[in-house]
Amino acid sequence: MADTLLRTVQARALPLREARDLEPLLDRIGDAKVVMLGEATHGTSEFYTWRARITERLVAEKGFSFVAVEGDWPDCRRLDRYVKGEGEAASAREVLHAFDRWPTWMWANREVAALAEWLRTWNATREPGRRVGFYGLDVYSLWDSLHAIAGFLASRDGAALERLAAALRCFEPYGEDVQAYARATRFVDESCEDEVVALLRSLQEERQRLGDGAAFFDAEQNALVAKNAEAYYRTMVRGGDASWNLRDAHMAETLERLLRHHGPGARAIVWAHNTHVGDARYTDMARAGLWNIGQLAREAYGEEEVVLVGFGTHRGTVIAAEAWEEPMMRMPVPPAQPESWEEVLHRATPDDCLLLFRHDEDEELLEVRKHRAIGVVYRPGLEAFGNYVPTVLPRRYDAFLFLDQTHALHPLHLVERPEVEPPETWPSGF
Repeated sequence: MADTLLRTVQARALPLREARDLEPLLDRIGDAKVVMLGEATHGTSEFYTWRARITERLVAEKGFSFVAVEGDWPDCRRLDRYVKGEGEAASAREVLHAFDRWPTWMWANREVAALAEWLRTWNATREPGRRVGFYGLDVYSLWDSLHAIAGFLASRDGAALERLAAALRCFEPYGEDVQAYARATRFVDESCEDEVVALLRSLQEERQRLGDGAAFFDAEQNALVAKNAEAYYRTMVRGGDASWNLRDAHMAETLERLLRHHGPGARAIVWAHNTHVGDARYTDMARAGLWNIGQLAREAYGEEEVVLVGFGTHRGTVIAAEAWEEPMMRMPVPPAQPESWEEVLHRATPDDCLLLFRHDEDEELLEVRKHRAIGVVYRPGLEAFGNYVPTVLPRRYDAFLFLDQTHALHPLHLVERPEVEPPETWPSGF
């Protein structure tokens, strides 16, 4: 590793110890329309707490309109109602305990509960139309979204109710099992695509006729989720990368709808994994034909209107699972791989730090290096074989928070299996 790279990082690294150290980042954000806050894992406490600190300052000092996260629309709408002082829930924890789709720990955790309580307190002194919202961007909630539409249409007659009934009849044979539905469409030339598209169109027509109220917006968004979720699961079972692009395109479309719904001057804070936030054009994702919401936002709103903030860690612990839908565990995060961005930052500075990137970046910082990415499924002993994304860091992000040693977040549901203890010596390459 070149000494010039280490010296450059040392000279550029800003201290990151308390909330006031975020001042340079807020200056960089300026009047941007969209700020996206990443994470290198879905289970690290410090990523959530620093994102919350940034969020609180953006809301209080810059008037941001809402938070939109990598979560399901129906679940997040329940939390949205709580932070706006609506509904009967007694606490954010009560609402978050109902987040029961795996991986529950992503949003049902103490760190998110603390932010939700802060948002509720903030909103308590605002007029209803000026309260900060909390929304889900993701595409997974096919059944929950259909049930939410049913609740909305329960006291109504008309074409939308008929379209909903047709969609529910179409999906009924699969018993709310999205995998069963997806597998069935793989072997026969039949699907429920027409039914969910017709449901969305019907709700859109009703909304145009009757007005743009919050309830109609919610129902229409659930219909959009149902349409895109049907396509997502049908595409996913066929393999390939198309389902990734469909999912991030849905996130980008939902973000655009929320900005329009909140009116002129609306500003958005997005929470999602680095793989969604960091511009895909500056990773190996681009060669595979993949895009993400960070790239789509820059293209839609202009690079001056979008600030992408990445997060990383050198070592620590994390909440994750060994396989999809397996119980959550507290796992070790081994020291970062040699020659990775995380090792560069660890060697350059012993402390947590903030990096702000420039358009005329130093040449040595424009190298392609491995950048850690841990998902909900993680096996520390196999990290070298799939948990790094080749990245041009100063192009993928506008800013980067490096937290040298981090700790697992605090799920509201119990960690269901004991902590995995690291071996005395990490395998070769760790």
